Amino acid sequence: MARTAPKVERLADDGEAMTDALGEVLTVAEEQGTVTWSDVSDDITSGEWGRLIESGLLVDADGEGFVIEDPEAVREALEDTDADPETDDDEGWSQWDKLAALGTVGLFAGYSINSIRDAIGGTIDIALGPLAELLPFYVLILVLAVFTGATSSILQDQMMDMSGMGDHQEKMEEIKERRKKAKERDDEEALERIEQEQMELMTDQLGMFKQQFRPMVWIMLINIPVFLWIYWMVFGPGLAVEAPVITLPIFGEVSSWRDGLVGPMQAWIVWYFLCSLSFTQVIRKALDVQTTPTAS
Repeated sequence: MARTAPKVERLADDGEAMTDALGEVLTVAEEQGTVTWSDVSDDITSGEWGRLIESGLLVDADGEGFVIEDPEAVREALEDTDADPETDDDEGWSQWDKLAALGTVGLFAGYSINSIRDAIGGTIDIALGPLAELLPFYVLILVLAVFTGATSSILQDQMMDMSGMGDHQEKMEEIKERRKKAKERDDEEALERIEQEQMELMTDQLGMFKQQFRPMVWIMLINIPVFLWIYWMVFGPGLAVEAPVITLPIFGEVSSWRDGLVGPMQAWIVWYFLCSLSFTQVIRKALDVQTTPTAS
């Protein structure tokens, strides 16, 4: 159900009519084994039928009609959508998502307001302070970079459906090709239909972008406090002594975590991002996390 639920959620973002259409098609498909447009044309519109096919939930059955991909998972997802009172049908963001976004905005203030940064750093230090006493600071940064990379990868894997975006891009390419051919034969009627389809796809794309941004809110809610704690350690009361001479890849020896290495970027920031980027790629490959659009 991992890939089915996000597809149903995107349909729910389009309004209750789309989930009703999916429910109707699911019922007919389960009764007959397959479903065709003529079976449901009295109950749903042609646009809703096309949207179900585009979503990847309704797939061709070798020319003998269509079937619902993973009908049990679709039914569960529909029930979850109906049962969740916190889901906002207009945006597809639950109240928890919005609270996380609000919290993330508040955490951003820590970058510029010392009192907020000190409060966050002191709070996080309750958990990370003992670890800082056991590990060299460069090893601690590496551990935190692995932690944030792992949580980011898991959240993206669970909350993003790149196959849906891939299907959408394929549909856009198909429409561009049809538009080109219609122009070549001067078919104005076909061009009008294609332009209407493009407008509908652009609306769908906006909903997809909103959905894809959801994991970023949760990722930042975890990563910002960690990053602020490192900042607090380097500039606040946490790290009272300078770092010993260490050797960073590419940059060589540095004698202080506050040394500027790349413009305004200091040694601790560069080391954090080097660790984070490197280990995040390894973690995504190990977990087979897709971060680029793929066809379903």
